[in-house]
Amino acid sequence: MRAFVNLFPLWVILFSSIALLRPALFTWFSGNLISFGLGIIMLGMGLTLKVNDFKILYKNPKWITTGVLIQFSVMPFLGWIISKIFELPDFFAVGLILVSCCPGGTASNVIAYLSNLNVAFSVSMTFISTVAGVILTPLLITNLSGELIDVDIIDLLLSTTKVVLLPVFLGVVVSKYFPSFTKRMIIYSPSVSVLFIVLIVASIIGEGKEIIIQSAINLIISVMTLHLLGFILGYIISFIFLRDKKLSKAICIEIGMQNSGLGVVLAKENYVNPTTAIPSAMSSLVHSIYGSIFVSIFKEDKLDNDIK
Repeated sequence: MRAFVNLFPLWVILFSSIALLRPALFTWFSGNLISFGLGIIMLGMGLTLKVNDFKILYKNPKWITTGVLIQFSVMPFLGWIISKIFELPDFFAVGLILVSCCPGGTASNVIAYLSNLNVAFSVSMTFISTVAGVILTPLLITNLSGELIDVDIIDLLLSTTKVVLLPVFLGVVVSKYFPSFTKRMIIYSPSVSVLFIVLIVASIIGEGKEIIIQSAINLIISVMTLHLLGFILGYIISFIFLRDKKLSKAICIEIGMQNSGLGVVLAKENYVNPTTAIPSAMSSLVHSIYGSIFVSIFKEDKLDNDIK
């Protein structure tokens, strides 16, 4: 099972490629099944956590503050400047800026989990950046692209609670009151997480096959550049402020992996031109491949991580 998890980058690239050739093999995994898959992944994370893991965050608010500030400054700036450098058409430029202004997504929690980083911190940062994004995401998009995005606050919070908070909370409760069961389950949870995230990515790629194939090369390079610089600058800036390699790794994963699903929804609901959603759809594939590669690069020794 360890070998299966360590080959995560291979599975993402392999099945994404298959999804482009035979979309029907994966497009069945959509809608509620994606929400279910994310919920199972978050539940598995919760099983590895303890209440004390979250108490540490209250004693170190600088961790979360640093991460959220980088999230809503570095990425939006990158989205804006990259759209200018590559001279993207207006609808692609707005789409790239839109996804760069979104909060971190649950995929970042999966990568932190598989890398044996501070999962409690990653989950907390995702939730807080999502709540902050209710105000900051539309505000940033309005100022950077000149287009107003209306965000349904209640739907956004309910979605985050359902997919992130409830499964993690349930996992923490099970871990506390059923330790023997938890000990057996956490052996399999990393493999289950890899399986579900591969299905989710392949499904999104299969569904967006035509969009991806028809997209201009400039857009593809722009999305790849956005996320790569997000990872790199996220690590460098957070390390300058926190001087902690493991926390900086967790933050850079959160910065580099945007909530592309939210970007797609916002684009579809707020723009007449459907191509505005293309950068967000492509973002899902790009950051998942990058993230899976970073699992191999960032993976921490579990014992050392627990001791810390």
